[in-house]
Amino acid sequence: MASKPGILTDWPWTPLGSFKYVILAPWVIPATYSFLFHEDENKRNVSDILIFPFMLWRMLHNQIWITLSRYRTAKGRTRIVDKGLEFDQVDRERNWDDQILFNATLFYLASKTLKGATNLPVWRTDGVILTILLHAGPVEFLYYWLHRALHHRYLYSRYHSHHHSSIVTEPITSVTHPFAEHIAYFMLFAIPMLTTVFTETGSIASFTGYVTYIDFMNNMGHCNFELVPNWIFSAFPPLKYLMYTPSFHSLHHTQFRTNYSLFMPIYDYIYGTMDKSSDSLYESSIKRQDEVPDVVHLMHLTTPESIYHLRLGFASLASQPHIASKWYLWLTWPVTVWTMMLTRIYGRTFVVERHRFDKLKLQTWSLPKYKLQYLLQWQSQSINSLIEEAILEAEEKGVKVLSLGLLNQGEELNRYGGLYVQKHPKLKTKVVDGSTLAVAVILNNLPKWTTQIVLRGKLTKVAYAIAFALCQRGIQVAALDEVEYMKLGKSFGTNSSVSNKLVLSKNYSHKIWLVDDGLSEEEQTKASKGTIFIPFSQFPPNKLRKDCFYHHTPAMATPLSLENLHSCENWLPSRVMSAWRIAGIIHALEGWNEHECGNIMSNIEKVWEASLRHGFQPLKTITTST
Repeated sequence: MASKPGILTDWPWTPLGSFKYVILAPWVIPATYSFLFHEDENKRNVSDILIFPFMLWRMLHNQIWITLSRYRTAKGRTRIVDKGLEFDQVDRERNWDDQILFNATLFYLASKTLKGATNLPVWRTDGVILTILLHAGPVEFLYYWLHRALHHRYLYSRYHSHHHSSIVTEPITSVTHPFAEHIAYFMLFAIPMLTTVFTETGSIASFTGYVTYIDFMNNMGHCNFELVPNWIFSAFPPLKYLMYTPSFHSLHHTQFRTNYSLFMPIYDYIYGTMDKSSDSLYESSIKRQDEVPDVVHLMHLTTPESIYHLRLGFASLASQPHIASKWYLWLTWPVTVWTMMLTRIYGRTFVVERHRFDKLKLQTWSLPKYKLQYLLQWQSQSINSLIEEAILEAEEKGVKVLSLGLLNQGEELNRYGGLYVQKHPKLKTKVVDGSTLAVAVILNNLPKWTTQIVLRGKLTKVAYAIAFALCQRGIQVAALDEVEYMKLGKSFGTNSSVSNKLVLSKNYSHKIWLVDDGLSEEEQTKASKGTIFIPFSQFPPNKLRKDCFYHHTPAMATPLSLENLHSCENWLPSRVMSAWRIAGIIHALEGWNEHECGNIMSNIEKVWEASLRHGFQPLKTITTST
């Protein structure tokens, strides 16, 4: 929102929320019906039926740029601005598709009312040339002066400041403007299109090509990584006056009063508004190499649709916890299947996101494997090979710490990561499974009045450590399964003062349950009203009881100084990280020179105190199943 919002700031369909696409129904339905069922084939309006598919293409085109930009800026190669994004920018740019909806509505209106906009031919050379000349002349010239006018304090505070709230740009920043601005922009871009309509030289190629060109250049100019190769300007030097680069326009967002041109910098040269550092910023950006992180967190995909919730996927979904499936994602299943095939073919880790905290450079890598594959025995060797390759790649790059997230540290899979350390005893990169901090988070999240708990779930390293620590504190631990009870008792050894606090119980009235994601519906129905379920596993249990409370999986709130945090980690809230992920960061900050994986577990109190000292805070919120 602009600092002093003016008239026509909001889009007319804003109150409709996610149902805003219904405004196209009066146009799409008649156009489709007329095309399919018109008795005279020669009178079918081909231009009309193509508007909706073209709108979908524009959305796909923008999404490709979003994914590419986020991937490249995470890796660091040719990145321009290092400052990170935040959740408020993602929220501000969430409705980037409004301008596509607006344009589609105007195209339908023109197709119905303007004679020359009906039944356009596929190609007309004269119309294409006219479109190019009109854009290079009047459109670029008028845009330059409109843009300068928008930087006048009156218009800037009421409209254009909304766009400039994004210092670090993303492709969709290019279309993040108030409604009134988009009206002005469309009037400019309509000059070539309306001229070809009135001169009857318009074509499908000139319309779609021109709008696609505008989208391409807009997205490129705001993508925050330099991708225009230097050899192009060497081969044709005048091109520097005819085509801008991402670094050229990035200076407009950091300096504000320079580089006003649309796509052709010539007007900034003519009127003396070109930033003097344009060439040097381009040179430094194009030479920049991939960033070498200090800490890597290795995760994997969860559900097939989780790929959309990654930072590289849909920005609006990535900034929200992945709790329930969105109904409209069912429409993307053909794409989902294709991405599953692509991840299977790609067969190596890929960079998902980057952060900066204190002096540490952080990256998150993901394995192209889904949760289901981790449950298949025949996939174990393939997954272990990928994890090992990631560890060796981190070692080669000089990464200090690599933390294993989600199922990448399974006991049956690789003995909590100990398999890799045993196989490569000279690893300088420290492998961390994060179990110690996960235990510390759970112990410190228990209500102070706790005297007894139920431990229900698979007995992992975390479960054993929690049970032992609770019994040491004098808190009774009840096991509901005899086999689990025997295993826990055996792990306590001959320590009678601890083992006396372990009991076998058939009573489901305990108010606090420590559980994993295997907690069944039957077991939840047996719990008494008001029971608090606290997960000790990487994955949360299904929330079935509306009269009970559910903690998040072990996690902590991050310090505000942790930069570039604008996506949620799986099902966790904004600016919250899992304990397993934080553990790797703490390990690097403290400079601990040993692995924390396999059967090794660090001092719980030491790790907990270190996390608090570095600004991570306990997360004590609990939620109901609603």
